[in-house]
Amino acid sequence: MKEKWQELPIGCVIDKSSTSLSFKTGDWRSNKPVWDEGKCIQCLMCWISCPDAAVIVKDGKMTGFNYDYCKGCGVCASVCPKTAHAIEMIREEK
Repeated sequence: MKEKWQELPIGCVIDKSSTSLSFKTGDWRSNKPVWDEGKCIQCLMCWISCPDAAVIVKDGKMTGFNYDYCKGCGVCASVCPKTAHAIEMIREEK
């Protein structure tokens, strides 16, 4: 079972490598991206720009988000071309 953000070490000291895979940080977000596959032009700007590597790409195409790690920053939606507008940020319902 993966640790939650409440179990991070004090000061968030990183004392070993690959620790990001140990913590599901997606429960921090208040907004989340929603992807419209029909509007997507597969430019992958969202994937390149995501600071949390939460955009899932398979066979060179965007297939969705890993919400376990998406913090809802909205970078993906802001870099999505305005002509496509395939990613919309919505309020997280918990």
